[in-house]
Amino acid sequence: MAPFLRLLDEASRDINVQSIKMTLYRVAKKSKIVESLIQAAENGKEVTVLVELRARFDEENNIDWSKRLEKAGCKVIYGLNGLKVHSKLCLITYTDEKDHIRYISQIGTGNYNEVTSRLYTDMSLMTADTHIGEEINTVFNALCKGETVEDTNYMLIAPNAMLTKITAMIDEQIALAKAGKEAYVGFKCNSVSSKKMIEKLSEASQAGVKVDMIVRGICCIVPGVKGYTENITVRSIVGRYLEHSRIYIFGKKDPKVYISSADLMTRNLERRVEAAVPVYDKKIKQRILWTFNTMLKDNVKASNLLPDGSYKRIKNKETKINAQEYFFKHQK
Repeated sequence: MAPFLRLLDEASRDINVQSIKMTLYRVAKKSKIVESLIQAAENGKEVTVLVELRARFDEENNIDWSKRLEKAGCKVIYGLNGLKVHSKLCLITYTDEKDHIRYISQIGTGNYNEVTSRLYTDMSLMTADTHIGEEINTVFNALCKGETVEDTNYMLIAPNAMLTKITAMIDEQIALAKAGKEAYVGFKCNSVSSKKMIEKLSEASQAGVKVDMIVRGICCIVPGVKGYTENITVRSIVGRYLEHSRIYIFGKKDPKVYISSADLMTRNLERRVEAAVPVYDKKIKQRILWTFNTMLKDNVKASNLLPDGSYKRIKNKETKINAQEYFFKHQK
């Protein structure tokens, strides 16, 4: 959270920054993020904020901040009819030394809340990639018109361009498995309940695709059923911090890696505005894969979901690894 707070604060004061666009779902009662947005508006920046008033338990707080944002001159949008905006997006538009339009984008897996960020594990990508910036700009343009994006070239945007693209990437792995090649899918999320995703992952398992899933909470897929889901493993990690990040991995050799705001639930994939971003930087991609694989090695706080629906704490003779503590000691 700290690097993002710094980025937003600098953007609010940078004379080259033209605009800041952001989605807000849950924010702290004393939000430094909202204060930076207000400062940006007062400094003459064009500030557009989509506030989701239907964030459960945070409705009153969101209304209060919305009033302050409007009073400061920010353009405030109050979500879409029938669709919650759950994506975590921030777009900073500025001009470079040649007066070319440039973007800095931030895409997160968790809310813009400084308080809960101390308790949750989340991931945040800040990038100057032009393609990502342009697509996020398209998303905001659609939201300002009360619409949703129909298709994308790089990102995954629900409700129209996420489930189909995830399914297509799983199909790529199914094709590899059927050709006798190594095929792999990895997911980390809070919950799994989408029937379409469950059916597709079961199809992948039957084709020989290895599927690793780290699911903290509700999981409606039954792993380890012979002839059906025997190539799927599901584990839950309950530790000091609430595991909240969402990671999608497709393939073993040069895998496609995404971080996302969406769980594999029908409401997230088909009835909300969600965003997943591809990670292109090799160093960052390896960091995410290292994080994911370390959690697969957790044998202190992790439990496996069994075919009978029960969970069993993982106990083996391997070196003891508490993933969350391990990350503290081995930061890269």
